[in-house]
Amino acid sequence: MLAQALVSAVESGDGFAGGVYLRSRTPGLLRLAALGGLPGRLFRPWWRVHVNRPFPAPTAYRSGRPVLLADAEESMRRFPQLMAGLPFPFGSLWAPVTGPLGSMGVLAVLRAPTPGQPVDTAEGDRLHRLGHRLGEELTDLGRRGVDCVWEADPVPVQLPAVAAPAARAGRFDWDLRSGRITADADLCAILGFRPADAPETVDALAERLAPEDVHGLWGLARQTVESAGRPVRRMRLRGPDGRSHLLELSGPWAAPDGEEPVGRLTGFLVDPGEGSVVPEAADRLPRGIVSLDRLGRVTYANRLAGELLGRPCEELVGQVVWEALPWFGDPAHEDHHRAALIADEPVHFLARRPPACWLSVSLFPGREGVSIVLQASDRPAYAPGSVTSPGLGIGSTADRSSALYRPVALAIALTEAVTARQVSAVVTEELLPAFGGRQIAIYLLNERHLHLAWETGFPKGFLDRFDGVGLDVRIPGVETLTTGRPIFFESMQRLSEAYPGIPIDADVGARAFLPLIASGRPVGSCILGFDRPRGFSPEERTVLTALAGLIAQALQRAQRYDSEAALARGLQDALLPHRLPEADGVDTLGRYLSGTQGMDVGGDWYDVIETGHELALVIGDVQGHGVAAAATMGQLRSAVRAFALNHYDPQEVLSGTNRLLIDLDPGQFASCCYIALDPATGAARAVRAGHPQPVLRRPDGRTEVLDLPGGIVLGIDGQAAYPVTELRLAPGAMLALFTDGLIERPGTDIDEGIERLRATVERIGAVPLADTADRVIEEARAATDRPDDIALLLAARWTDGSPGRRRSVESATGPDLWRSVRGPGPGPAGGRPVPPGNG
Repeated sequence: MLAQALVSAVESGDGFAGGVYLRSRTPGLLRLAALGGLPGRLFRPWWRVHVNRPFPAPTAYRSGRPVLLADAEESMRRFPQLMAGLPFPFGSLWAPVTGPLGSMGVLAVLRAPTPGQPVDTAEGDRLHRLGHRLGEELTDLGRRGVDCVWEADPVPVQLPAVAAPAARAGRFDWDLRSGRITADADLCAILGFRPADAPETVDALAERLAPEDVHGLWGLARQTVESAGRPVRRMRLRGPDGRSHLLELSGPWAAPDGEEPVGRLTGFLVDPGEGSVVPEAADRLPRGIVSLDRLGRVTYANRLAGELLGRPCEELVGQVVWEALPWFGDPAHEDHHRAALIADEPVHFLARRPPACWLSVSLFPGREGVSIVLQASDRPAYAPGSVTSPGLGIGSTADRSSALYRPVALAIALTEAVTARQVSAVVTEELLPAFGGRQIAIYLLNERHLHLAWETGFPKGFLDRFDGVGLDVRIPGVETLTTGRPIFFESMQRLSEAYPGIPIDADVGARAFLPLIASGRPVGSCILGFDRPRGFSPEERTVLTALAGLIAQALQRAQRYDSEAALARGLQDALLPHRLPEADGVDTLGRYLSGTQGMDVGGDWYDVIETGHELALVIGDVQGHGVAAAATMGQLRSAVRAFALNHYDPQEVLSGTNRLLIDLDPGQFASCCYIALDPATGAARAVRAGHPQPVLRRPDGRTEVLDLPGGIVLGIDGQAAYPVTELRLAPGAMLALFTDGLIERPGTDIDEGIERLRATVERIGAVPLADTADRVIEEARAATDRPDDIALLLAARWTDGSPGRRRSVESATGPDLWRSVRGPGPGPAGGRPVPPGNG
């Protein structure tokens, strides 16, 4: 299914590569499930992406709308981190995979750039429809019990090549319903079968395909049989002697009597023959020639290439180049290959084949793969260190650009990280891949002791012994901070020699200890771990030291933010009601859920006020977030309470609050809904100021959105009128008042959100208020990119003859209630580490 969607998306967007991201079991993390047209090894840093990061895939996922990027200039303007990681000229299309409950993943297409020419919205619409179709198929799988999340590495898919029909071919017909094939004598001869032993099912052919081509075969079969045209597609199949043959599939194929297609496809197997003119001509050239497909597999190598590479060409064909030639997988060489594939331009560089053979390498990319031209070369006067001895440093300009684009992405990402946890997560995601590290630990200074704030990759519990160490302890993590100098160890042996008796977690590997110092003040220390011994060139040491300064500044800023956020949360704790009043005949329950972006406080509030014989139900939302919004909220809540306790009519309560807000802050505004309820009779008077309409569930289970005329939001017009609507809450009925954070979704109309809430309340039925609240906000609580806060206030009248109240303990505890729903905020500097992706 993913292969079909990938092939369709790339062809629809006229691309040369593409991928499918799906949700994972880690909240907020998308994983690359399928990758076509590019080698997965070269794009490992993009296998995982968080939905709150400023990249095209998360943006399409969050917004529910396609992201269309015509060229590198537009990509740099909108998504600088994408271009920091892939600084090549290319265009790209990104569309959400959508289902009934929202985004389930993202379809991505990479294609040639079109400078100065924006992407036609029709292309985005086509890709969006493909994403919706894949979402429907995934939803159907979910109904059948398949959990459509992705936890494995991406499946590689070879995109079928378009080619003209061949003259010499063995033919077979494939019945898609039964899976049986009917092969002719020529095909049997090519595959070495006797006619009596001809294969009966397509599985016999699939066994001779590479795994990635098998996925492409099934996806192509579905796509082809559903297509209105008759495309011709190619892939590679191994013959009995190991040589590569062309397999062509075409269809849909009409029945002999000319009726509509009957679910049969026609395939051709092409034998290029052993005496081909092309290999013979290539062998005459004084250069080595190697051909790779777009997944990095060797499809051809001439005789001289085998000699230059030190491997017979027969052994190279069919293998992935980095597996057949491990030295060719140096990070600098990988970046050259990445540039050729994406930029679609020739790339030239020097490579050293161990032990001392220097080669001049040219990569010539095309839609179907890459041609490599090799020539013997003399040792250059300047030999880049990372090529001479892989892992020993950054040398030439090309090497520096390939190794430094990740630090550039880190620098950009650090400017957007807000909390200490976010800074630590960014460092893990960006810094480790840049230098090939496998472990990271961040310690923060607090009262002359270093406390572990973040770790990943170390054995469980190994770092506990170093948590809370004082600055007088002689260990490298302390000394790098007290001296202000980074400390590098090329191997664990060197570390043990420098610090006898220090516990180590591995026998091999390298370590870098970096001081985190911002504006001359110590912040903490950072440890990078590598699973193999390696050197650190002067350039690498300089870059790591500079990055440590950026990390320290980000952490210092995050610590200030965490302190301010703690104060703001304390302010909001004090402003929201600690306890809701109890009234005979009515149960009430309030919930608050803060947004997941920016400061964890906002201007939403709810309240229940006893005004004599009536109970005032209040909910409101002040524009904006942060301390200012929370302070305004506190003032408005106090004003509403004062007016209500002085027995003002509902319209007078809102009119007075409106004038007060204009006097307090002319630039601020707020919405509010106020309902005065008589618990004894159920009579209610409701007034609304620009706030979402409440939802009423009647005793018989029918649920409706109330139609309260209302007036404009508070703070705009001092003469605004707020009409009153009279209604009655029957025994057994329930009112739901809420703020817009509960019903708003990116890319959807707010009326759709209100209708969705109404249907949810109706489906839940008559259950205790705590259960109703849990199920109403369940989806919102799981969201990792919710920009707005949520306040919810429920009120229900007892049914006649009710044996007792259904009020849960939660309904009587204001701060404990909403704090437990919201979850803990960012911990103190010395708190225990939280694994990446756990919210």
